[in-house]
Amino acid sequence: MALNEKPAAGAPEDGMEDGPEDGALALGGTLESFGDSAETRALLSRLRTVLGDRSAREGALERFRVIMDHYQEQPHLLDPHLEWMLNLLLDIVQDKTCPADLVHLAFKFLYIITKVRGYKTFLRLFPHEVADVQPVLDLITDQNPKDHETWETRYMLLLWLSMTCLIPFDFSRLDGNLVTEPEQTQKSVMDRILEIAQSYLVVSDKARDAAAVLVSKFVTRPDVKQKKMAGFLDWSLCTLARSSFQTIEGVIAMDGTLQALAQIFKHGKREDCLPYAAPVLHCLDDCRLPDSSQTLLRKLGVKLVQRLGLTFLKPRVAKWRYQRGCRSLVANLQLCTPIWREPRIQLEMPDHEEDYEVPEEVESVIEQLLVGLKDKDTIVRWSAAKGVGRMAGRLPHELADDVVASVLDCFSFQETDNAWHGGCLALAELGRRGLLLPSRLTDVVTVILRALTYEERRGACSVGANVRDAACYVCWAFARAYEPQELQPFVADIASALVIVTVFDRNVNCRRAASAAFQENVGRQGAFPHGLDILTTADYFAVGNRSNCFLVISTFIAGFPEYTRPMIDHLVTMKVNHWDRVIRELSAKALYNLAQLAPEYSATRVLPCLLSMTQSPDLHTRHGAVLACAEVALSLHTLEEREDRPSGSYLDTRAIWGLKQIHQQLYDRQLYRGLGGELMRQAVCVLIEKLSLCRIPFGGDAVIEGWQWLINDTLRNLHLTSSHSRQQIKEAAVSALAALCSEFCTQEPGQAGPAGLGGLVWQCLAELQSPEEMTRCGFSLALGALPRPLLKGVLRQVLTGLGAVTQISPEDVSFAESRRDALKAISRVCQTVGVSAEGTPDEVVCRANVPQIYCTLLGCLGDYTTDSRGDVGAWVREAAMTTLMDVTLLLGREQPELIEAPICEWVMCCLAQQASEKIDRYRAHATQVFLTLLHAAGPTGPIVPHVPHRGDLEKLFPRSEVASVNWNAPAQAFPRITRLLALPSFRYHVLLGLVVSVGGLTESTVRHSTQSLFAHVRGIQEDPRALEDFGGTLLRVFEDNLLNDRVSVPLLKTLDQMLANGCFAILTTEDDHPFCVRLLALCKEEIRKSKDVQKLRSSVAVFCEMVQFPGGVRKKVLLQLLLLLCHPFPVVRKTTASQLYEMVLTYSDAVDADVLDEVVAVLGGTAWDAELPLVRSQRNRLCDLLGVPRPQLVPKPAAC
Repeated sequence: MALNEKPAAGAPEDGMEDGPEDGALALGGTLESFGDSAETRALLSRLRTVLGDRSAREGALERFRVIMDHYQEQPHLLDPHLEWMLNLLLDIVQDKTCPADLVHLAFKFLYIITKVRGYKTFLRLFPHEVADVQPVLDLITDQNPKDHETWETRYMLLLWLSMTCLIPFDFSRLDGNLVTEPEQTQKSVMDRILEIAQSYLVVSDKARDAAAVLVSKFVTRPDVKQKKMAGFLDWSLCTLARSSFQTIEGVIAMDGTLQALAQIFKHGKREDCLPYAAPVLHCLDDCRLPDSSQTLLRKLGVKLVQRLGLTFLKPRVAKWRYQRGCRSLVANLQLCTPIWREPRIQLEMPDHEEDYEVPEEVESVIEQLLVGLKDKDTIVRWSAAKGVGRMAGRLPHELADDVVASVLDCFSFQETDNAWHGGCLALAELGRRGLLLPSRLTDVVTVILRALTYEERRGACSVGANVRDAACYVCWAFARAYEPQELQPFVADIASALVIVTVFDRNVNCRRAASAAFQENVGRQGAFPHGLDILTTADYFAVGNRSNCFLVISTFIAGFPEYTRPMIDHLVTMKVNHWDRVIRELSAKALYNLAQLAPEYSATRVLPCLLSMTQSPDLHTRHGAVLACAEVALSLHTLEEREDRPSGSYLDTRAIWGLKQIHQQLYDRQLYRGLGGELMRQAVCVLIEKLSLCRIPFGGDAVIEGWQWLINDTLRNLHLTSSHSRQQIKEAAVSALAALCSEFCTQEPGQAGPAGLGGLVWQCLAELQSPEEMTRCGFSLALGALPRPLLKGVLRQVLTGLGAVTQISPEDVSFAESRRDALKAISRVCQTVGVSAEGTPDEVVCRANVPQIYCTLLGCLGDYTTDSRGDVGAWVREAAMTTLMDVTLLLGREQPELIEAPICEWVMCCLAQQASEKIDRYRAHATQVFLTLLHAAGPTGPIVPHVPHRGDLEKLFPRSEVASVNWNAPAQAFPRITRLLALPSFRYHVLLGLVVSVGGLTESTVRHSTQSLFAHVRGIQEDPRALEDFGGTLLRVFEDNLLNDRVSVPLLKTLDQMLANGCFAILTTEDDHPFCVRLLALCKEEIRKSKDVQKLRSSVAVFCEMVQFPGGVRKKVLLQLLLLLCHPFPVVRKTTASQLYEMVLTYSDAVDADVLDEVVAVLGGTAWDAELPLVRSQRNRLCDLLGVPRPQLVPKPAAC
């Protein structure tokens, strides 16, 4: 962020983190010129031609809108081109021969330009001579205020009319002779304009805003104010008095009237407006606008009040204000020689400056502005803050100081967050204008430091982000307002507070605002400690990531001693007990890093404070304190080891005793129960893990049994925890058990300890048979986390128990998560115990148990369980593939001879099948595992032996290509995977996976897998032997998966596409080819007694394509189709008839030419969804025509 760029104050709260769009912002969309000039000129020039074509007209308007919108953030680039654009459009407007629709279209284009550039700039170019008044007035008079299609015309005409009101001639000169006929007078120009303005102030469209501008320019003219101002103000006050903000009509009328009054008191001369200010203020009080629910009305009310207040006070520059002098950063940097300036303090005011009388209405104005600072909407508070700053600038010193004191009263904890936010905005305005004297800085800085950390809990969230954001704006404004000498006493506090917000605030807007304010202070004050070093690390984009702020940037900044303790104190007092769980966890992790930078302070002050917080009645405080205690304790222990200090240098006996008592105290108070118990269980599990890693000598202590009880009870009752926190609690408990066992279950290396945890393995094995899935998950992972001494002697039972969990039985078919976690546990157990070829199966992975392990893992690759969650078996398959990779690499590195050739081939083939299936994520994972095993190498070469076709595979998948391919993308994956079809060992499994993809539902997967399969078949079509081998493999896949709908239905779709595309055309030259005969038998078996409509329709398509095979098989195929013509399901009959009709026309040789027309007539003219007796007669007629024996009804056996 640039040094002169201020943060947006009062931005709405938003806890979301920034995402990739920040990168887009970083690239920037800065334009150098109006590059669409030629296209714009062409668009405007052809308006007359597109008028008659509605589509072309709307297209031109939309295109112009898109072009202009590109320049919303750089509208000044349009300035050199505004004049010719205006002239092209005004030529249409001023041409009296143009149709009205064309004029309205021109005004729509004018409005789009005005919207982008702003009416104040664009209006200056409109013609505003005396000759323009009457035409514009006539145009606006001819408009229909109720025509909602032409509001842009009225809006632009009113603005144009406001420009013509600037002519320096009396309007009465334009009237001429108003008496046209006896007893009939014509309205004057002045009356017509005023009448038009008043009528448009109460309309519901945007013309109301333009009418307010017109009134401010018209009524404040010297000739008009004498005759019409009083009357217009009377009309305005009457309108306000009779309008109610409870009705839509009343809101519209009050909105337009308030806008007009605010504009008049802004642009009118003080002496002209002063006589009317008091009545307007009294009427405004009677309207009770602060009670309105309409934000815009309250904002306009505050805006008008401040304009009235400025009218009561004489315009003057307060001589008592603080003046910094040169505020230009560029000018300061360009000074040739440094010049020392004494700090400017307030001067003693001459008596005559303070003696003038302040009207009593000013007190009411100030009071209403202070009430506006507490409004519920930001735009009202912002307007009130600017009003407070403007009013204070015209008040005497004593009264202005009273205003400052009243603003400071907003910073009370009895006030709402709205009052705090409004107070911050007001202080920023006062400081910006030099109205906060240095004598007030002590009080102001105190409240701003509190505002920088302001946060109030509201239900499940909090408020205060806008307050913190506005407080950063105050700090930004003060950096520009005061000399460095004035802020010097407060630099340390402000710098620490801004750094804390920069790295520890939950809201990204606040972190960025604090970063910008810190940057501004470094650039203008120059006294912030280590400012430039911090700025380069904590810039606008770096603070966008919350985790990066808490864990990385905070550690760097805390390395400077000035910031270390304030950052630690803030985490302990404000963030450890935060309502957001993520913030509490990040704060604990941040304390791990910061504690090492202030170890003495952390041990003597921070840790005792955290220990006392663990007994707090507030759940969030307890949870965060336990996590923080764990992290601080581990951090201090790590520092002891790093500095080679004796144990207990930082963690004394009192601290250790306090840490040890946390679990028992929570247990005694029954705080492990209920929803709050979930948080405390997870936190204490983290504490157990960290204290175990600290190697505190708790051996033999009763606390170990308490910890073990908590872990076991947590894992046993995981099914009772809420689903959103279950995974985190499970991981915390398993990690705690692993650390606890590693530290306290071994007396000497390699020997199991005698006490406490000795029966843990058998307890875990018993829980694996639990009827609760989550209990199985927890204790499976627990077995995987156990250290080697506990697994010694029971490895056979552990692997058998985990293997049993991976098996699918009728009662636990949906327990996919437990099967997944059991596979993960098998991987961890194998890596823990190690490999020894000749070892015993009770202690290590050896020759005796390797087949058992592989059988379990490869069996899980066939888990295709589905439930309401979808393909949950994919979780199991993914875990199985990962475990296969881990175990195979482990064996390859340690004992490659244990990987036998059949096992290796089985592994690689199963992975190839998964790599060709339909789900992108798991297909990519399978490919990565396949290639990892293929290319895994050690010092002596490949570590995985017996990979089939290794040489061919390394050519098909070279190591250099692996990283560059996106295996998630079907377009890149399938062309490479189908190369494996050329290798006999892989053909069956690849084809098994490929048919599922080809016959799937996802369009991209189906398209690319089909293209790849057909490309392979085209390559072997000219080789009958290769094609027969391919067909035989395809039929073997069919045969092995009969009645398996997951494979058979997609396989039927695949066969349909292959037959339709002539993939087996070479086989049709032989009568009754074995491929066709066998395929027919398999299809008949698949659909026998089936009621699956999708399967039946797919089989119909295959039967129709099989007609191309000559011989006796053709008659058998036709018989099957004719049988399906009388299927009980009408949809199947209709589908069969439709496809049979297409088949007869496609394969003309399948039907004799002399009966072809009759067959087509019967198929096309029969209602196949009619009653079966009617359909059956037509079916029998087709049988006779096609030479197929009529099917005979088989009578049902009589009931006994």
